[in-house]
Amino acid sequence: MMRRRTTLLAGCTALVLVLALGATACGGGEPVAAGGGDKALGGQTVTVAGVWSGSEQKNFQKVLDAFTEKTGAKTQFVSTGDNVSTVVGSKIEGGNAPDVVMVPQVGVLKQFAGQGWLKPLDKKVQSAVGANFAEVWQNYGSVDGTLYGLYFKAAHKSTVWYSPEALEQAGVAEPKTYDEMLKNGRTISDSGLAAFSVAGQDGWTLTDWFENVYLSQAGPEKYDALAAHEIKWTDPTVVDALTTLGKLFKDKQLIAGGQKGALNTDFPGSVEKVFGPKAEAAMVYEGDFVAGVAKDQFGRTIGTDANFFPFPPVGGGEAPVVSGGDAAVVLKDGKNSEAGMALVEYLASPEAAAVWAEAGGFLSPNKKLDLSSYGDDVTRATAESLVAAGDSVRFDMSDQAPAAFGGTKGAGEWKILQDFLRDPSDPKKTAAELEKAAAKAYGN
Repeated sequence: MMRRRTTLLAGCTALVLVLALGATACGGGEPVAAGGGDKALGGQTVTVAGVWSGSEQKNFQKVLDAFTEKTGAKTQFVSTGDNVSTVVGSKIEGGNAPDVVMVPQVGVLKQFAGQGWLKPLDKKVQSAVGANFAEVWQNYGSVDGTLYGLYFKAAHKSTVWYSPEALEQAGVAEPKTYDEMLKNGRTISDSGLAAFSVAGQDGWTLTDWFENVYLSQAGPEKYDALAAHEIKWTDPTVVDALTTLGKLFKDKQLIAGGQKGALNTDFPGSVEKVFGPKAEAAMVYEGDFVAGVAKDQFGRTIGTDANFFPFPPVGGGEAPVVSGGDAAVVLKDGKNSEAGMALVEYLASPEAAAVWAEAGGFLSPNKKLDLSSYGDDVTRATAESLVAAGDSVRFDMSDQAPAAFGGTKGAGEWKILQDFLRDPSDPKKTAAELEKAAAKAYGN
């Protein structure tokens, strides 16, 4: 379930105008092979495992084909589905380890490193990463100071999507602050349409709401400390963020169907309530992959009848930029790990990122990628926002947590925040419940 927060349906649609980030597989994919010429790595085959399937697998294959054209190495991609760690572990045990794995979470990368499965990225890759990526992405790819992962594909999870027609009819503009967003929401509600569609049935969307509020209100240092459980969830900053989030959750005027309606709405349904044939709300918060659903499921033209504004700053804080992504790592037990390392070096280049950017459905944290590589203005704006955030970008907090706390349906943070949506009257009690679950999951 963890992967759904960065991908969900977007990974299953052929996006041209927008990014579907991360990538939930829509089903198992057959290995896809690409041939190559007699060049530097001619005769070698690099096996790559990852969660991608469908259009995302096809678009990543274009990147692999470009690598083949450049080096002569053949490639074979195997779609793992969501259970990447289980599949990779079984392949290692069976003596059939892939050379490169596209790892979807920081926690999984740390797990692989802790089990001794990974080769540190070599000096050539380190040099490319140092030149092309903000330090924060290097840190998320490192374990105990050693660089193991190259973040090739990213998600931007600080975007609020809206119907321009709904905002225009209510006479409101894109808000510049969180309080203004709620104020505008009430104005929209007065005009006869609910302000927000909230996907409370999927607990991961509520963790994303919390993370954006917390990052902006408490700041990056506190965010990092909470993500590592170096401070408790009973910390006053957590209570403050829950109180801020509760202003939205408790206001039945702001949420389509009220709390009960939200708890019965999953992520696709939340997008449908804004961009479907019968609009019930003007805005929906989630990552940029919302656009893929709006475009491909409901025929919306992105930039015209579906648009976004950045998640606004809370209080006196900065506007948050929460992200997710997929990192390329090299396995020690791969049969062609040298060629695998060459592939990761290629993936660190703006040349490789441009291949997928031109195909669509992609966002790169590579600051050297020319923004003109993206196919439309909305994608360019989203990519520019991610890169411009530099080291202030923070990886999805719940994806950094043990799965028992941050990524399990009906348990941990997902369940507790659903309970908070149902009754947001006691933020301190909710914070205490979060701390109890976190302490158990982190073992401290």
